[in-house]
Amino acid sequence: MEDQLTELGYYALSRHPVTPSDLAAEARFADEIGLGTAFVSERFNIKDAAALCGALAGATENLGIATAATNHNTRHPIVTATMGATLSELSAGRFALGLGRGITPQWQILGLPLVTGADLRDITGLLRRLWTGEMVIGHDGPAGSYPLLNLGVTLDPPPPILMVTMSPRTLELAGEIADGVVLHTYFSDDATRRAVAHVRGAAERAGRDPASIRIWSVVATVGDHLDETDRLRRLYGRLATYLQGYPDQLMAANAWDPTDLERVRATAAFSGARGPIDATATATATATAGELADLAAVIPNAWVAHSATGSPSDCAKTVAAQFDLGVDSVILHGATPTELAPVASAYRDIRPDRAVGLPANPGRMPS
Repeated sequence: MEDQLTELGYYALSRHPVTPSDLAAEARFADEIGLGTAFVSERFNIKDAAALCGALAGATENLGIATAATNHNTRHPIVTATMGATLSELSAGRFALGLGRGITPQWQILGLPLVTGADLRDITGLLRRLWTGEMVIGHDGPAGSYPLLNLGVTLDPPPPILMVTMSPRTLELAGEIADGVVLHTYFSDDATRRAVAHVRGAAERAGRDPASIRIWSVVATVGDHLDETDRLRRLYGRLATYLQGYPDQLMAANAWDPTDLERVRATAAFSGARGPIDATATATATATAGELADLAAVIPNAWVAHSATGSPSDCAKTVAAQFDLGVDSVILHGATPTELAPVASAYRDIRPDRAVGLPANPGRMPS
């Protein structure tokens, strides 16, 4: 087994269609090549975060594990606290709970309350109280009113809490209260620098050590060693899918021109979408025509320019350059551990000294 690159992560089951039975073998290989953390993005189909994180804990011995993200409004607080406590114990302290605000239209469709910054502040404090063994009586706050909450166990230490976000206000909230932050794919270098500044500045204003918060950037890693259609789907199709769900936030974070978004929306892949674009957009056998090619032709180069593309060596250089932007760790997004193996190997040859020595738990910094 390779020495662990604790500063690098990947998203588990990031491809379409999702096959949960692939999870364990994928994670064991990630452990073998020394990747640091498997992140789980929850979907309300066959990607239940608690189940997948439990499988990751059982399949691996070294890999960090994190939700990025789950949403507290889908569970009673005692259920979320139980989930975090169980996964922390099951993984021998490798688990971090990543929370996010989610997508407003989804909550409206499901009839669930929207998640506010006040909710996140309240649930974070509540979970930490429960994990330290406190009996919480008569809680009445933004996250809800509860007569009595108690786990009956004390975790030492409790699992860290990550905030998964791209909005300035939630980044600043994370700087005030979170142990770590996960940013978003397709951030430009400038957007990443701004996000880091929001987190670190808020931490300092709150009287915290800004360096104590672990910040993960997320880089689409789509190397030339992948099939051409796969590259189009994972680079342009994935970006278009995000623009389906929360265009305003991603556009604002990068200061992208809204007129470019209108051209993307006018494509057949977008206007005739049959579901998530990265899962349903068509391509010809040579990937030179079809909906994916149309997206690639209209999406500005600047929107994907900061992704890790080219040879494995080129991809590794892009990943290593992320540390110059002020982040502590990098998630290689959009590829399986098997596909990431040549990138990880090339990265080892140029691994920045500042990236070495991070804990395996993705929400912790060196003490």
